[in-house]
Amino acid sequence: MLDICKPNSKEDSSLICAENMVYCEAKNIFINFKNLHTSSSNDRFKEDVFKQGEIGGHCSLNQVLLRQQGSHKSPLQSWFAELQSYTSLDKDPIQTGSCHIVIEKPVYFIKLDAGINMFHHFCDFVNLYASQHMNGSFSTDIYIVMWDTSNYPYRDFFEDTWKAFTDYPIIRLNEYENKKVCFKDAVFPLLARMIRGLYYNMPLVPGCQKAGLFKAFSEHVLHRLKIKQDSYEDDVVRVTLLVRNTQYRNILNQDELIGAMKRYKSLNVTAVEYNLAILFSKQLQITHNADVFIGMHGAGLTHLLFLPDWASAFELYNTEDPNCYQDLANLRGVHYITWQRREKLFQQDEGHHPTLGKHSKFTNYAFDVDEFMRLLETGIKSVLANRPKRKVP
Repeated sequence: MLDICKPNSKEDSSLICAENMVYCEAKNIFINFKNLHTSSSNDRFKEDVFKQGEIGGHCSLNQVLLRQQGSHKSPLQSWFAELQSYTSLDKDPIQTGSCHIVIEKPVYFIKLDAGINMFHHFCDFVNLYASQHMNGSFSTDIYIVMWDTSNYPYRDFFEDTWKAFTDYPIIRLNEYENKKVCFKDAVFPLLARMIRGLYYNMPLVPGCQKAGLFKAFSEHVLHRLKIKQDSYEDDVVRVTLLVRNTQYRNILNQDELIGAMKRYKSLNVTAVEYNLAILFSKQLQITHNADVFIGMHGAGLTHLLFLPDWASAFELYNTEDPNCYQDLANLRGVHYITWQRREKLFQQDEGHHPTLGKHSKFTNYAFDVDEFMRLLETGIKSVLANRPKRKVP
């Protein structure tokens, strides 16, 4: 951590940041939002909101060190754009009454990747959790402020997850428009697309398995949202098939695959479509009680983060994107399977991306039933070998 602005007394402001401002902590920071103007903006992350004197604190600023932190300047890679105008103020803004609002509770500012796609949104949540480790605090008695300088509405299909981090509704940045605000304790957390960052841009070391941070993240969210593991029968394996109801990557012979699985009494088979009709907390409950979780390549497979430790994740077909969910399964530490024999699946057509032409993600598939059951069996064997036996009273 770099001392960008050092306090001269206990009551002073301070700003400390990791290199390139990928993460920062601020005390008694003053922010003047007079130039926010969200109502007339289509830019989610404007870089010219603050001028000299409009963001800063009463501390000794290392101006040279501050200027050196801009090499990763980008909306979702660094906080440099927001903090580059940080100014050393002559007087303590809180003591002098310079603020219209003084926020006493700790605040985490969040620049969202995307609220409508589970994979991208959980880049936000995983990095927020990692930032809590860096800050050494997991209290939910905090405010989360959505740093969005546009007039776009906030759409979030996974809002239940915020309850794992805060007891309060999410605050939009436009609530502070035209106001001078002092934040006594603020964190600018790790961002979803930072260079060599967690989850989205992460270069996974070959052979990496069972990353402790991802297991801890999974347990943290499940605990905070009160998601429980149901009892199960030792000789029954619970299989959940994630159904898609989209234009592409549907399973053309889905009923045939479900019928083949249901012929085995040892399998408890559930087919479910995760949509807005099912609360996200309920979705997590279903996922956490799956022994084998099956789905086509897509953001819904991010649910594998919340499978039990002994589970198998079966990415039915990776549509020529082999690393994404295999890496995620490896990080979470669950067994991973995907389709292996290209000649044993049927591709509806060559795929039609709106701008890129032929693309395997933009079509639908049917699967050889015998090969499907062969692969499923490898997942079942892994479950039975690793799932704890029930404790008999």
